[in-house]
Amino acid sequence: MALVHVPLWAVCMLRVALATVYFQEEFLDGEHWRNRWVQSTNDSQIGHFRLSSGKFYGHKEKDKGLQTTQNGRFYAISARFKPFSNKGKTLVIQYTVKHEQKMDCGGGYIKVFPADVDQKNLNGKSQYYIMFGPDICGFDIRKVHVILHFKNQYHSNKKSIRCKVDGFTHLYALILRPDLTYEVKIDGQSIESGGIEYDWNLTSLKKMEKTSAESKDWEQVEDGKSQDWEKHFLDASASKPSDWNSELDGDWQAPMIQKPPYQDGLKPEGIDKDIWLHQKMKNTNYLTEYDLSEFENIGAIGLELWQVRSGTIFDNFLITDDEEYAENFGKATWGETKTHTHTERERERERERERDRQREKQAPCREPDMGLHPGSPGLRPGLKVALNR
Repeated sequence: MALVHVPLWAVCMLRVALATVYFQEEFLDGEHWRNRWVQSTNDSQIGHFRLSSGKFYGHKEKDKGLQTTQNGRFYAISARFKPFSNKGKTLVIQYTVKHEQKMDCGGGYIKVFPADVDQKNLNGKSQYYIMFGPDICGFDIRKVHVILHFKNQYHSNKKSIRCKVDGFTHLYALILRPDLTYEVKIDGQSIESGGIEYDWNLTSLKKMEKTSAESKDWEQVEDGKSQDWEKHFLDASASKPSDWNSELDGDWQAPMIQKPPYQDGLKPEGIDKDIWLHQKMKNTNYLTEYDLSEFENIGAIGLELWQVRSGTIFDNFLITDDEEYAENFGKATWGETKTHTHTERERERERERERDRQREKQAPCREPDMGLHPGSPGLRPGLKVALNR
């Protein structure tokens, strides 16, 4: 059998054909992004975005993304796409984020919304399906959120997933699989993974059992004298005499015999123990297969967050059902420019140091204050005259 050599480009095209891409945004068409993204007008104080590649970048055009522009503001912006359900499918959510400013407190996460979200009124109370990405506040909070919406509640991942805080662009990816497993990747590397049923706070969604405690003693402790206790009872062993004449003697009845006297100190009769089991109760919220990672009406992606200091850049948004496609997309975007970005960052730092040196040179030179003035005691007469002048 002859070997058939398939060119690499053909393999890539096949992968694209097999993948379903629900949403993809690279901001490569200039200001036309405003036709696809809707800025919330819920509050007049909501901050605005602009298209920017920042102070340093690997490629000026490819690294352009949505940048926050105003300090101390809430931000709310979103984009729609054709609604879909991820039932029985893998769901991959991926994007890049760069905090090139000194990030003291603010969000860098994204949210995935139902198709009926009110974009013009988008705010912190708007229902979402998934919240994913970094959140930073001081040195204590530097985590990656993975929050899933189920049964009208938001459930957070129990694990502490550390985010990157270094001023560079980082690639974040969340993978939800139909076998109820998940994976979080940063810069193409797996950072956390596991089972959704185990790594989320789902206590209220598990099978329930009656909370009554096991009895320590199964004996019938209430056993005692019966309320209908009688002193006499029918003799069950008696039988009708052979010479009994019913016409003359009437209907025959067994004779009564006397019971033995009731003893007050009689102990209750013991009952053998068996394996004690909780009584089962139905939990209407119990997770059925695929429930938690399954969303029926996904139709929008957006940024709804707060930042003390602005300057964060969001780019390379992707929602797909194919892990390999997402990996290749990450390499073609973030992977292509990251090396040049690091080089440019060092150049920018050197330019900042040079600006600092120039400012120091241009600063006015002042004589050191020796604490001398005309009225200072112990000054020679000539020096006093000089100071007065």
